[in-house]
Amino acid sequence: MREAIGGLARVCDSTQPRLSKVMDRFEARDWVARRPDPSDGRYTLAALTDAGRQKLVESAPEHVAQVKRLVFDPLSAAQRRHLEAALTRIAATVRRELEGG
Repeated sequence: MREAIGGLARVCDSTQPRLSKVMDRFEARDWVARRPDPSDGRYTLAALTDAGRQKLVESAPEHVAQVKRLVFDPLSAAQRRHLEAALTRIAATVRRELEGG
């Protein structure tokens, strides 16, 4: 996965300086590699390393369990259905925005 840092900051709803600090920590752990964009040196590209991909795979089950425990478990079945409907609508809007229109 390659992404320009500025685009990644927008998708993460972060600022570029904040994301750069996170990327510094990830790069120190060999989870990402950054390099100048060969087509436009004003931009930096980030790529997930093999070690970063492995960390993502290792972390996913615990992350999913925590989200379930904190977000979904406290809700009733009816509340989960309402949340699903609301999030489906939000996701469609976000998808359209990310696709440029």
